[in-house]
Amino acid sequence: MTSTAPTRARTPPRKLSRLTFARWLAIGLALLWSLAALVLVAARWIDPPTTAVHMQRRFEAWTHHRPYHERYKFIPLGQISPDLQHAVIAAEDARFYQHHGFDWNQVQIAAEEDWEGRRVRGASTITQQLVKNLLFGTSRSFLRKGAEFTLVPVAEFALGKRRILELYLNVIEWGPGIYGAESACRYYDGIAARAIGRQQAAQLAAILPAPLKRRPERMINYSTIILARMRQMGW
Repeated sequence: MTSTAPTRARTPPRKLSRLTFARWLAIGLALLWSLAALVLVAARWIDPPTTAVHMQRRFEAWTHHRPYHERYKFIPLGQISPDLQHAVIAAEDARFYQHHGFDWNQVQIAAEEDWEGRRVRGASTITQQLVKNLLFGTSRSFLRKGAEFTLVPVAEFALGKRRILELYLNVIEWGPGIYGAESACRYYDGIAARAIGRQQAAQLAAILPAPLKRRPERMINYSTIILARMRQMGW
């Protein structure tokens, strides 16, 4: 009587191909995340020559056959008026120096406003906005949000608050083709960022939530609110 060796169950080819695809996808995502983290670490010492938002705007202008002129000059934080620094923090992220990348108080407020249908401002911190501007552009997706969530702690740890603020003020979009405090101050007010006054700084900060639609001279009401916040914060 002959005995037959037990046959091993074979993985169906379709299931095997799905497993292989999932494995390579995970490896690819891990490599992309590592590259993004490396960019953030390098930004501690290297001023970024461009950002994802800059490239996105150039591509949009090219695809829509629109003229595009980019104004972008990176300057040290010490050459940016303290009034402008304070106005941007008061407008965009009042607890910038207290949190570690995420302002959970603002997240809760935003969630409650969303639930009640009266959302008036976002909950993104300056660190979150910097990561988005440098790496992802203005697109919105759960994948981008997830990647941003994991990279914000890297930025906080590798860069520190002073460098985060310096990078943010230099790369943020301040109008069509206008990036950074120096370019914005010279374009709208005809003066260097170090010389910008308190009222002008508040009006410039007021356009940041919608820089392609707003103009500083039209932001009198909102700039008054920003000035009041600055006084409350001791500035």
